[in-house]
Amino acid sequence: MTDVTDVTVDDVRTTNATADAVVIGAGPNGLVAAAMLADAGWDVCVLEAADEVGGAVKSQELQPGYVTDLYSAFYPMAAASPYIRALALEDHGLTWRHAPAVLAHPSGPDADAAAVLYRDPHRTADGLDRDHPGDGRAWLDLLAQWQRIREPFLHLLFSPFPPVRGTVGLLRAVGTRDALRLARTLMLPVARLGTELFGGRHGPLLLTGNAMHADVPVVAPGSGAFGWLMSMLAQDVGFPVPEGGAGRLAAALLRRAESAGAQVVTGCQVEGVEVRGGRAVGVRLAGGGRLRARRAVLADVAAPTLYRSLLPADAVPRRLLEEIDGLFTADLPTVKVNWAVRGRVPWQVPGLAEAGTLHVGADNGQLALWSAALSTGQPSDITFQLMGQLAVADPTRAPEGHETLWAYSHLPRGNPDAGAAERLAERMEETVERHAPGFRDLIGTRLRQLPQDLEADDANLLDGAINGGTAQLFQQLVFRPTPGLGRPETPVAGLYLASAGAHPGGGVHGGPGGIAATAVLHGAALAGSGARALARTTRWLAG
Repeated sequence: MTDVTDVTVDDVRTTNATADAVVIGAGPNGLVAAAMLADAGWDVCVLEAADEVGGAVKSQELQPGYVTDLYSAFYPMAAASPYIRALALEDHGLTWRHAPAVLAHPSGPDADAAAVLYRDPHRTADGLDRDHPGDGRAWLDLLAQWQRIREPFLHLLFSPFPPVRGTVGLLRAVGTRDALRLARTLMLPVARLGTELFGGRHGPLLLTGNAMHADVPVVAPGSGAFGWLMSMLAQDVGFPVPEGGAGRLAAALLRRAESAGAQVVTGCQVEGVEVRGGRAVGVRLAGGGRLRARRAVLADVAAPTLYRSLLPADAVPRRLLEEIDGLFTADLPTVKVNWAVRGRVPWQVPGLAEAGTLHVGADNGQLALWSAALSTGQPSDITFQLMGQLAVADPTRAPEGHETLWAYSHLPRGNPDAGAAERLAERMEETVERHAPGFRDLIGTRLRQLPQDLEADDANLLDGAINGGTAQLFQQLVFRPTPGLGRPETPVAGLYLASAGAHPGGGVHGGPGGIAATAVLHGAALAGSGARALARTTRWLAG
């Protein structure tokens, strides 16, 4: 058996090599896990089917000088993540850029005003006070609470189950009584949370628009948690973008993993995980090669792909297969449109021109109707979309005075009709035109990404779903990806789920990869302690 560090990339694809840990997939989670394991001195090999790393962190020129992000784009979770921060990616070529305003949300389809969240919290509060006296103070109070609990809350969010240390830290920060109030807040529907905290329109609009970065309906319990978290991160770390394109973030993660000693092989398709005696011992590659794993296999792939496609059927408990088929719920299919714009977008509503992220097409009541229609598969004439003005945030994304714009929206689950996706893309462009008359005359290049295109480009984006599974409460925490699998360990010893299908779920923050690597290292430490104890006992028995 040849050690992976002694062979070429072509050898890895075609021969029997070995490594301490094999990571399937070079998305952000896979690269975070690889870097952490390599930092611990492990021999790590990452195998990526695509020709470049990054997964859903990738950029592309629409036309010369106009750079769009094909999937994810703005990264508050990455900026706040303890796993990403610990990697010091700024030392590996990453530069964050910020728009003058973090985000803006017009107060209705024909509104003449918008809720605007600025980097300066007092400026945000001033705008909320103009909408409704007292709402600015309510915003600053909410931010003060966040600042008190920020570190223990993030530790809790990004900890493996059971999150004992994070829970204890949070209780120390807020006290038991306030912790119960916080728990109630996080359980609320965002529609209810907004009316409890604010008296005007714009405060609830900030919370509700931010909640729509996940697929939890406005009136569903738990949607308030997403609205609160994303709003507080927006005010705390902003919604930064990597200078030059999302691909620069992926490149920095690659350089960081390789600098620690990990080997990353692209264009290398894994066809299956090999299991012997109930333990993962390596992977089988397209072309007949095998890569053995001495200690662990980590899978940065969609949960259904791991359990249904990569593992032998007899290695997975029948009940788990039934739950993957019957209980696992994908998030909503996504339709994305990218535009190269000659000039700036001619927004009519003040505040939109200076915001990097936009929430456009629906007010609070319409968002409730829109999200309910999506969840129930009913038609809706409301077209809500999340948008990004990349050159506002990062002037390198377009020629001076011009813009690279994108928008995405969703279809109901189980809608295979390509025509429906095309019609949604058309309505999305009409929505921009309604808020910015003359926009269509400025379009230089248009790139539409329908659900089938997203999956074709990245096999983890099943049916165009970008979150690794629904973010609703019934599939979070210990229920992700199915009940009882709230940790990265799988029923196969030595095999770990390290993708957005595992806790804490979707978003570019490295959480699933970091938690999986932590579990691998902890398991190895426990095994080492057991081996040392056995050796001591053996020596004692031998006299």
